[in-house]
Amino acid sequence: MRAVVLYHPKSEHGGQVEDYKRDFKILKNKELELLSLETVAGAEMAKLYDVTSYPAVLVMAQDGSLQKIWPGGLPLMNELDAYFHT
Repeated sequence: MRAVVLYHPKSEHGGQVEDYKRDFKILKNKELELLSLETVAGAEMAKLYDVTSYPAVLVMAQDGSLQKIWPGGLPLMNELDAYFHT
């Protein structure tokens, strides 16, 4: 599984997203990928999955298929972690 957080680093939620990533690594020992919407890759991913609310967390399977999306906020860590065990 791959979990990506699309966000604007210089917005009010930028620090919250970075804290969430750090805490998720400490508590769950798993990595989250942060992807800025100010990059070409971030903008393309948002367009591909029609994401318009940020931050958005996307979980993708090994084959790249979208498993779950949380637009406009960060899910509970246990809820996100459950997707790593499926």
